[in-house]
Amino acid sequence: MSEKWDEKVIELAKSLINCQSYSGHEDKAAEALKAYMKEAGVFDEIETDCYGNVIGHIKGKNPGSKVLFDGHIDTVPVGNLKDWKHDPFHAVVEDGKLYGRGAADMNGAVAAFTVAAHRYAVENGKNFAGDVYVAGVVHEECFEGVAARKISEKVKPDYVIIGEASEMNLKVGQRGRAEIVVETFGVPAHSANPEKGVNAVYKMCEAIQAIREIEPPVQDKLGKGILELTDVKSSPYPGASVVPEYCRATYDRRLLVGETKESVLQPIIEKMEELKKKDPQFSYKVSYAVGKGECYTGEKIQGERFFPGWLFGAEEEWVAKIKSELEKEGFSPEVTTYNFCTNGSHYAGEADIRTIGMGPARENLAHTIDEYAEVKDLTNMSVCYAGIMKALLG
Repeated sequence: MSEKWDEKVIELAKSLINCQSYSGHEDKAAEALKAYMKEAGVFDEIETDCYGNVIGHIKGKNPGSKVLFDGHIDTVPVGNLKDWKHDPFHAVVEDGKLYGRGAADMNGAVAAFTVAAHRYAVENGKNFAGDVYVAGVVHEECFEGVAARKISEKVKPDYVIIGEASEMNLKVGQRGRAEIVVETFGVPAHSANPEKGVNAVYKMCEAIQAIREIEPPVQDKLGKGILELTDVKSSPYPGASVVPEYCRATYDRRLLVGETKESVLQPIIEKMEELKKKDPQFSYKVSYAVGKGECYTGEKIQGERFFPGWLFGAEEEWVAKIKSELEKEGFSPEVTTYNFCTNGSHYAGEADIRTIGMGPARENLAHTIDEYAEVKDLTNMSVCYAGIMKALLG
């Protein structure tokens, strides 16, 4: 009997992988996911929201908690196809591994929890207390948590399970991330007469040096709130014979629990104000980058690049209940935290919903050439997802 479900996991994963689904172009993957849900016959509602997120809903016979399984169906580009051993959009199984873009990140997990929900409803005749939701989320690779906001507005879940890669361990938190933009403004002039202008790049050099003095906070469980310069751009570029009137620097800031938009920018602004007091010609702006895109539905999506960190305790009753049920199923998950950002930034970091991560594959396989997931991990993970449903819904 379990072989039938194992086959469904792999076939759905293949179907999703075969749909090239870069961010903003997830329509074919969304249709493939909906097609499986419709054929399963156990989903009471199957919806697509304005962004193109696919949400399947299975109602239990009795009232109870709402449990949402979240997985993004968009993938990053593959680069040069010649570098791939297998066609990244023609999924194949070889030596026990499923190859293809999205196998690890994260169409494999979406297949695993969608089939798990199907199996859970069939095997107990929907005799559980609560509701199971499975979501194929768009645009996560560009904006962690932005499209997910629409899902939580509709579903209002009590629990969220993020299917991101975890080597089948339980993840109770993550650092968040922010993209900070520092701008300096000057006065253009011919470079033969630089004294008639104000060089924005020189002002940026001062700003960068001052920002290097900032010590980001540290937390025991999540580590250091990194602040790292990632790029510097001047304008006009190429400059030819012009003193640049504008310079922009971008910083990657890893966020810890409790940090706010205001608290993260404040130390940088203080440094800039110190420079301004010393130099009347120092003109600046500090802000968060704004990401913008268009969904396959035609809907515009945008948001500030500020995605909060979050953390729950391994000792919390609901976490312990999940872990205990998985151990009964024969698994031995460790309780740790993610090293990267997920849609949990919205669910837990913004909406304060009880959130945990668990997925097949290793974290370092995401976005790689010849991306793959172990077939056994995908099928075992589906069993784990059903176990989580049982732990939270009975």
